[in-house]
Amino acid sequence: MKAVQVMGYGDVDMLELVDISIPQPKENEVLVKVKACAINNTEIWMREGAYGTGSKSGWKPEGVNFPRTPGSDISGTIVKVGELVEETLIGKDVVLFPFTSSGEEGVEHISEDMAFIGSEYDGGYAEYVAWPADLCLDMPLPSYEESAVFSVSGLTAWHMVSQIQIKPGETVMITGANGGVGSLNVQIASKVFGAKVMAIVGDLSGEERLKELGATHVLSYKSKNLTQEILEMNGGPIDSVLDVVGDSLFSTSLQVLKKGGKFCISGSAGGQKTELDFRTLYLKHITMYGSVLGTKEEFKDLLQAVTEGKIKPVIDRTFPLDKAKEAQIYFKEKGKLGKILLLPEEA
Repeated sequence: MKAVQVMGYGDVDMLELVDISIPQPKENEVLVKVKACAINNTEIWMREGAYGTGSKSGWKPEGVNFPRTPGSDISGTIVKVGELVEETLIGKDVVLFPFTSSGEEGVEHISEDMAFIGSEYDGGYAEYVAWPADLCLDMPLPSYEESAVFSVSGLTAWHMVSQIQIKPGETVMITGANGGVGSLNVQIASKVFGAKVMAIVGDLSGEERLKELGATHVLSYKSKNLTQEILEMNGGPIDSVLDVVGDSLFSTSLQVLKKGGKFCISGSAGGQKTELDFRTLYLKHITMYGSVLGTKEEFKDLLQAVTEGKIKPVIDRTFPLDKAKEAQIYFKEKGKLGKILLLPEEA
């Protein structure tokens, strides 16, 4: 089969299109013919070594074993099953829950042995992928492309919103609102949990689209008076912040939060390190959350909300599998709205 593999830590030139054997499913696994695989920051940062503090980087401290096929937002069709899996699953259209874990239900995402597809396992930048049968769930939508955009970004967004326990009518500021996680944060916070959403982006050309997704206000982080604009539009401090940007908007986030406010971060595209005056935290009684991925139960809740039409897929652009380098470069450009997809059958 055709696959795109990461040969080591580095730039996009570490991605190579290769011919490798189709994986054979183990006794509890199925073989999925990949129809679509969305791109996430996770596989780019894995390739760049951004998760590590030394020469090794990955979801586990020992680092990634190269070559590795990345890709974790996967939809496709089951075409073969392992010995212990019912053959009736053949032909089923599925999306993949993106990690394995021995953790108990509700805390599986923070288990020490959590292992991620596309990092610890070969993922969806390929024509086929093998994965445990119990981690393959029904596609929420008829379209492979539209169903592929929710696994990692959607699970991450759902868990972020759940962690800060948003209540109807509360105001939440969402940074990077035009991105994969951010655009889903907007929808989940507003359409599912009933919050007022203040979406922060760079380019205001997508303002109307973000309002269609549920944003009450859309502001540009380029504004010289962003803090004041947020406070004026909300009529005072806000309840919560959902952040995927990091350093560049951290100070603003703390300034606009109310006393007793909540700050949840799940990304640092705008800077991985920041300065923090601890007095701001304790004098304003701010609660901080670090967040990534979520639980299997949350994933099921997310897919149900998608099926019910409360959350809609937002796709910016698609690429054939053999254009994975171009797709990852495009992914890092500013001004997009929604997910970038790889389509193996178009290669």
